[in-house]
Amino acid sequence: MKKSPLTVLFITIFIDLLGFGLIIPILPTFSKELGATDFQTGLLASSYSLMTFIFAPLWGTLSDRIGRRPVILFSITITGLAYLLFSHSNTLLLVMLSRVLAGIGSANISAAQAYIADITTPENRAKNMGMIGAAFGLGFIFGPPVGGFLKGNYGIEMVGYVAASFSLINLIMAYFSLPESLKEKNKLKKFTFRPISDLVRELKKPVISELFTINFIFVASFSMMQMTAALLWSDQYGLDIKQIGYMFMYIGILGAIVQGGLVGKLNKTFGEKKLLVFGNVFMALGLLLLPYAPKEFFILVNMIALACIAMANGCLSPSITSLLSQVADKKEQGRVLGLNQSFGSLARVVGPAIGGLLYGLNFHSPYILGSFLMVIALLISNVLVNQKLKIKS
Repeated sequence: MKKSPLTVLFITIFIDLLGFGLIIPILPTFSKELGATDFQTGLLASSYSLMTFIFAPLWGTLSDRIGRRPVILFSITITGLAYLLFSHSNTLLLVMLSRVLAGIGSANISAAQAYIADITTPENRAKNMGMIGAAFGLGFIFGPPVGGFLKGNYGIEMVGYVAASFSLINLIMAYFSLPESLKEKNKLKKFTFRPISDLVRELKKPVISELFTINFIFVASFSMMQMTAALLWSDQYGLDIKQIGYMFMYIGILGAIVQGGLVGKLNKTFGEKKLLVFGNVFMALGLLLLPYAPKEFFILVNMIALACIAMANGCLSPSITSLLSQVADKKEQGRVLGLNQSFGSLARVVGPAIGGLLYGLNFHSPYILGSFLMVIALLISNVLVNQKLKIKS
């Protein structure tokens, strides 16, 4: 029986993120084995997000002109080549090149989001956008333990080969099972690749600018937490590496459950506008709870805090993407969604840097700042949904 395009797209994104999850946990230790300094290790991590910042709008804009399918297929190929290069990386330069290529290939999320926008109705869009978040969560559940097992038992080469194999499976499946979704290609408009000037132009547009800003604040705040949580749990609560891994696995499981199962029901009950507001509240509460958990109630308080953060992600990410796809010109959905991904990638560069700096000053600081920023996002969301956003929800 022929699979639905949404099912194929979900599997495609999951396999892509599974390969990503294999690499990420072992990257810091592997770079240290090659003699990297702390600064160089940070550069290796940020190079991926920097490439996503640059190339997400390129893939999105290109998908508006030539279709979603060729962009997705080509970007999967680039990702597979990146993992092959990683398996043969015996110098920091080769590791850097592999991460740059992986960032370029994985910037295809904008084309995947545009694909979903093409084939779904506005009322079901947030639910279907949530599948991308669910795929992210599942990738992070299964990827890290498999990556650690492969490196520990078979060496770094096998990690790269397995990740590349996932990309090959991904490519074959998408080639045979993913039809083109774009009915009318935007070939009239001259193709340009100016990510920064395009982003500045979109930030001047009402509604789009507010949605971009809310997404940037959310991603930056989440990245500050992601960067410092392992240090917090180790330094303040005495968790070891294995226990920290379980904490991140819990985040992945919650993300998969919320975005894969609850988003559709929440959207039907409350609508995208209310979810936009609720998400900011959940995130502010979750961030504020994390560093203030009493040691005797650490597990309970952290489970609640991480559940709030997972709910925030489930409310915000699909709602922002869905609303953007509805307010953007239909011939430029890929470009606008790509710019949103690009802006989010910039937040993933800025957030960890600020989070690490603040954590060194006071371990509470990244979480207090993140919570404060989410209150600002809440105020912006309230103004947006009450005064500017005319979409029915």
